[in-house]
Amino acid sequence: MRRILMMLALLFVAGCAAAPPPGTALPEEVLRARRAFGQVVAAVEPVAERECASRTSDVSCDFIIRVDPDPGDQPNAFQTVDSRGRPVILFTVALIDSTRNADELAFVLSHETAHHILGHLDRQARHAAAGAAIFGGLATLDGASPEAVIRAQELGAAVGARSYSKDFELEADHLGTVIAYHAGFDPLRGAEYFARLPDPGDRFLGTHPPNAARVRVVQQTMRVLQGPGLAG
Repeated sequence: MRRILMMLALLFVAGCAAAPPPGTALPEEVLRARRAFGQVVAAVEPVAERECASRTSDVSCDFIIRVDPDPGDQPNAFQTVDSRGRPVILFTVALIDSTRNADELAFVLSHETAHHILGHLDRQARHAAAGAAIFGGLATLDGASPEAVIRAQELGAAVGARSYSKDFELEADHLGTVIAYHAGFDPLRGAEYFARLPDPGDRFLGTHPPNAARVRVVQQTMRVLQGPGLAG
């Protein structure tokens, strides 16, 4: 069981914003992104905390937003929780450097806060536990060895955790659009970040939906936020 929990921990912190290959941003854009990060956090964090407080109960809405200082880390941003249940959003320097404007930074940050507000870690954990129980039970009924049962549980946990991951990403894109918009940023411009990401397509048990589907969610949400008179 300990091996399963360790594997789940790795699954749960898998980044939602795997960035374009390093070097795609121009040097002046990199510098601008680093300067903008603090301003983006100051604008987005209070909006995300208000959304969290209005949509949840018995959940910590005190976000901790940090930058991993290791320049060698891969471009990534993810949401997890600390030992006290406080939501933690971690950006790598490489991801910050890969963005081209404050709107892109704000969209990524808003997306990650949305994962916490929507309870995706807990929901993913429940799906993983169910998958581990089902696969482990089937292996046991089939007379598998203890080692084979553990492998079946690990596979079931992975399948369970990934089963709804695409839906979770789209849900976070929707709420992230709302948060970024109310924080004063342009989510449509922020979603241009997707155009520079490798498209994951629509792979079975893939962790992310196609980029085009994510852009559509942003566009549809913006039409609602802006109202019929401003919809483009």
